[in-house]
Amino acid sequence: MSEDASTVPAPAKKWEIPIFVFFREARHVFKRDELGMEILRIAFPAALALAADPIASLIDTAFIGHLGPVEIAAVGVSIAIFNQASKVTIFPLVSITTSFVAEENTVKRINDEHQKNEELENGMSSKSISTSENRKDEADQENESKSNKCKSLEASGSSNPKNEETKNERRRNIPSASTALALGVVLGLLQTIFLVFLAKPFLSVMGVKSGSPMLEPAQKYLTIRSLGAPAVLLSLSMQGVFRGFKDTKTPLYATVAGDLMNIILDPIFIFVCRLGVSGAAIAHVLSQYLITLILLIQLMKQVDLLPPSLKDLQFSKFLKNGFYLLARVIAATICVTLAASMAARLGPNPMAAFQICLQVWMTSSLLADGLAVAGQAILACAFAEKDYQKATAAAARVLQMGFVLGLGLAVFVGVGLQFGSGIFSKDKNVIHMIAIGVPFVAATQPINSLAFVFDGVNFGASDFAYSAYSMVLVSIVSIGSLFMLSKSNGFVGIWLALTIYMGLRTFAGFWRMGTGTGPWQFLKGRVSSPNK
Repeated sequence: MSEDASTVPAPAKKWEIPIFVFFREARHVFKRDELGMEILRIAFPAALALAADPIASLIDTAFIGHLGPVEIAAVGVSIAIFNQASKVTIFPLVSITTSFVAEENTVKRINDEHQKNEELENGMSSKSISTSENRKDEADQENESKSNKCKSLEASGSSNPKNEETKNERRRNIPSASTALALGVVLGLLQTIFLVFLAKPFLSVMGVKSGSPMLEPAQKYLTIRSLGAPAVLLSLSMQGVFRGFKDTKTPLYATVAGDLMNIILDPIFIFVCRLGVSGAAIAHVLSQYLITLILLIQLMKQVDLLPPSLKDLQFSKFLKNGFYLLARVIAATICVTLAASMAARLGPNPMAAFQICLQVWMTSSLLADGLAVAGQAILACAFAEKDYQKATAAAARVLQMGFVLGLGLAVFVGVGLQFGSGIFSKDKNVIHMIAIGVPFVAATQPINSLAFVFDGVNFGASDFAYSAYSMVLVSIVSIGSLFMLSKSNGFVGIWLALTIYMGLRTFAGFWRMGTGTGPWQFLKGRVSSPNK
């Protein structure tokens, strides 16, 4: 950035009020400029990858739904427990990895550019004062170097020096990547042990008591599904590394391959082999290990996963910020888990309907999380470069895109779920309960989209502490509303409480950036200044 940038007046006085930044160039929300194309290149593959796994879960739900309402309700409770445990461990790891890798990559690039510029300046200075004899010696040395280089390339089987240089540059030493993978393996193994031995107590806490017909299928599904926890955590930690590189296509290809395997194996294991809910769990576990294998092979081509020494691993840095996000994710997911528990207490039919509505709710909303990934990666790089103008523009653009996307999803989900609920269940009572939940699932899409995008914006600014504290407060209010509204309004009350929960999450995001506090303090001045 130019040193004179801070003296350039802001384009318009109104942008000096932080809250107005949300409406900055709103008419050009889908403008295909450099920033818009960068967002779409990251967000579109990321959204597809994020939606792929819930879509596979939807297909699981559709297959299991034909086994009966008891089976689908049992699987719904098991999935809620597994997702809760997974999010508690992996969400902080993925979010921190994306930001740290993006920052390290940016700083490394900046340092390399400075080093090249210094070498170029030194080379030009030496050349200007050298004698003709020195120039001749340099020419001879250059010819000798080229000759040796050609011989080396021939010996290694490479005919293009640029290809060799590119290959060496691509294999980077990123300490955050190595740290993330190590933590992913350890946490995955701990989660497997934790869920296998405590499956029955967890199901009891969720309302599935010893005499419930849901207990046996729920315990079978949860126990088998837990064996895939190491693959889940390791694959998602690697996705965080790729996101930090702004590469969301590689995770997409791996996820699609794994989910296709899951879709193919589901009917074979469930119906042909007559394994029931156990077959669905086995198919899902195998697909997760395939995803992990593909990502690991691709990552090894770009990163030296073994650091020079254990001292290079950044465990303290991860744990410090991970504590904030751990508190945040517990607070965030406990509301959904509590809602599922209360739905289970209403009986198999309400729980089955809740599970179907929840899967659709999360699948459609996660499409906006692709914008969150793009915002996080771009903002982390912009803050590392201290390019606050780009940070402001990127944050405003992804939020505007998220809101428009939410409006479109509201219409699509409302119409699709109203007329397509029969895909998930043939039970008339379940279909009736789904119809009751449709207005809430559809109407909250714009709010959900903004909440997800705000998460990415906060993480990109490394505002992990505020994300944790605000989510804890939101969770306290939401849990209280869940108890009160579910008791007085049953199934409808649960969805009213979830609507309040997502609304408060969105408000917390608006408050931080709109008031220009924390990392957004520069918004109180001129957004065009990178030095404020």
